[in-house]
Order: sequence, then structure tokens, then C-alpha cells
Amino acid sequence: MLSRQRKMRRRARFRRGEFEDSCVLSRLFRRCCEVSATRGLVHAWIGTRASMVLRNCHNFHDFRRLAKRRLPGPIFDYIDGAADEETTHRRNTKAFESCDLVPSVLRGVGSVDLSVTVMGQKLALPVYCSPTALQRLFHHQGERAVAAAAAKYGTMFGVSSLGTVSLDELRKAHDTSQIYQFYFHKDRGLNRAMLQRAKDARIDIMMLTVDSITGGNRERDLRTGFSIPFRLTLAGMLQFAMKPRWGINYITHERFRLPQLEEHIDMRGSALSIGGYFTEMLDPSMNWDDVAEMVRHWNGQFCLKGVMSPADAKHAAEIGCTGIVVSNHGGRQLDGSRASFDQLAEIVDAVGDRIDVFMDGGVQRGTHVLKALSVGAKAVGVGRYYLYPLAAAGQAGVERALGLMKAELERDMKLMGCIAIGQLSRDNLRLR
Repeated sequence: MLSRQRKMRRRARFRRGEFEDSCVLSRLFRRCCEVSATRGLVHAWIGTRASMVLRNCHNFHDFRRLAKRRLPGPIFDYIDGAADEETTHRRNTKAFESCDLVPSVLRGVGSVDLSVTVMGQKLALPVYCSPTALQRLFHHQGERAVAAAAAKYGTMFGVSSLGTVSLDELRKAHDTSQIYQFYFHKDRGLNRAMLQRAKDARIDIMMLTVDSITGGNRERDLRTGFSIPFRLTLAGMLQFAMKPRWGINYITHERFRLPQLEEHIDMRGSALSIGGYFTEMLDPSMNWDDVAEMVRHWNGQFCLKGVMSPADAKHAAEIGCTGIVVSNHGGRQLDGSRASFDQLAEIVDAVGDRIDVFMDGGVQRGTHVLKALSVGAKAVGVGRYYLYPLAAAGQAGVERALGLMKAELERDMKLMGCIAIGQLSRDNLRLR
């Protein structure tokens, strides 16, 4: 009788959300979640709590704090972390503070047009969702949420080679512009097959990442043992046990997959760390001839991501690339490299009249976007800016983040005295 009463009390506490960090309750919510009625209750409860808290998120830092509360430590650190001392990661955002905006007044800014045309794609916003890996680890909706939110706001989104939803599915679901982010593997047959799959799916832009021929030293991941499938250290396992809501979300939805790679790589027998994937499977011998061959084979909009020198930017234009992204991979590869925004002007001056120049890294505010556009970027990519909201609340979180960005851009454009993106220029800027 006493045992039955204890079970009833535990179930009541579970329904109210009063979780404890213990193995007993961990097993309990697993059993409960296997019952379809309880599963629906759990999902509804999580969704209600998320929507309530989401209303209190007003900026990048609010979303980051909420994601940290929701995610197990190893997964949060995978999003949040960077290479070595994480100096470049911090500098990416800090760089925007060295540049001030100079507004104009009395310009008649009743309405603002935020649209841009980049690499043949008309976007309603000058901000796009950069391709990022492993999104369904952060929230079960993953790339589906990001794609739907991008489509709602009329901008483009990217799918990674390490994506968790197939690019074919997303292409069929949304007409908005789509990027496929490609890593160059040692297996040339795998490269050809992945390129062909993207062509068959009618992907708009091929984006080859060129700054990840080997893995960055991401020490947060090393400490927790973060890998796919999970092969965690004891400290990492304890951090998962402390976030049972994430566990409920993870085990009650479709299994985790890497559909862009699963036909070519068997990951069932051993764990693959992200650093190991870069170091063991990608080809460090990739050179300009290899890229030129890919450009010819693709025969469409082709972008290099990770270009940081004017000489490389010129070479990209010479072999037929139609765009480049000034990027240091969010500070996750070579720590101590220059901030993307600091390097943007040199590259725009070198090739901005020949190919479209994008920038990503450290963007947290609409004013950051305006500064990059004023220097000469055609559009600005964001990663962590939408990953924290995704982790916090799925599609609703990403939509709120993009909605806040749109509102900031409209307000800031009016305050700058501009009604169209094309009116921004370096005349609007002063360096400290």
C-alpha cells in the first residue's frame, strides 16, 4: 500500500514538473513517456512552460540564459564553446564596439525596405540562418524549426553536411532560398555523391566550408566527452542527469540521425567526436584546383565560407565563385585569428565589385548587422543567434529571435535616416 502511494505521489509531482535529479526519477519518466497519454501530457506541459518563458526573452543574452537552463551541459557547451582560450569568439562581438554609427535626421523614413538580393536570391531580410550541425540535439524540431522560421520571415537558411534533417525533406517543405553547406571529404566518391544529391534537391546555393580541414581544439567538448553517439565522461553524464526535461524531449521523438552522411558512413559501432570528424574524415590536402573542379561541376551559385584574406578572396573570384563568407567559424577553429568584422573592409575592397561578400561571427544585434552592411557586406549570417532560441523553444524560439531582429533593423534603419539597405555606406561609420 505504501509503495503504491509513493508511486502516485511521484507521478503527481512529475505531472506538475517537480523533477528531482536522481536515477530513480530518471527511470520513472522514461516509463511514463512510453505511455502515449502521458507523452502527450509531457509535450503539452513543456510547450506551455516554454511559451511562458519565451515572452520574457528580448535579446541574444536572454535566449542564451534560457538555453543554458534547458540543455545538458555538454550540449550547451558544444553550442557555446570555441577553440583554445576562446579569444577569437569573444573578439567577434567585441569588434563591433570599435565602430560607431553616425545617423542622419529629417530624412522622411515612414517605411523601411529591408530586402536584399544576394547570389540571385531575393531576401526580405539582410540576415540569414547560417548552416549549423546537429540541430536536433538542441531541440527535437531541429532544422525543421529553423527552415519554417526562415520561410516565415522570407530569408534563407542553410543545411549542414552534419545536419539532422535531410536537405531533400526541407527543400520539399519550403520554397525559401536554401544553402547546402559542404565539407570536402577524403573520399572523393562521397563528395561527388553529396554534390549530386544537392543538385537533385534543387539547392539554391552550394557553400563549401574551407576553414575546417582539421578540427579546432574545443576543450569544453574534450572535458565532457561530447561525441555522436554519446560517449560521455562521468562529469558529462551527471550534467545530463540534471536536465531531465531535455531527456524527455530526446527519447520521445524520432531517433537522432545524420541523413546527409548515413548512406556513406556507418556510425553505429563507434562514437564520432566532431573534432574527430574534421580530423579523420576531411581532406587537408584540398586545394584551389579541387575547388575549381567543384565550381565547374556545380555550375551554379557557389560560395566559399571561411575566407579571411584579400588574396584568397581574389582567388575565389578568379575560379568562378559567386560569393564568399568572411568568417572564422565563430571562433571555433583557429583561436587568435582576426575578428570577421575587423577583416570585412579589406575583403570588400578587394572583391566587392566582383562577387557577393557575406559576413558571420559575433552578430547579436540589429546594429551589428547595420555596421556590417555599411562596410559593404551584402548580407549577414547568424548561428548562435538562432541556436539558443531553438534550444529554448524550438520553432517558436527561432521565430521570436528573427522577429526581434527584424524589429531592431526597422527601428535602427529609421534612426539612421535610411529607408533601404542600399542607402547604408561607410559614411555612416566612424572608427574609434
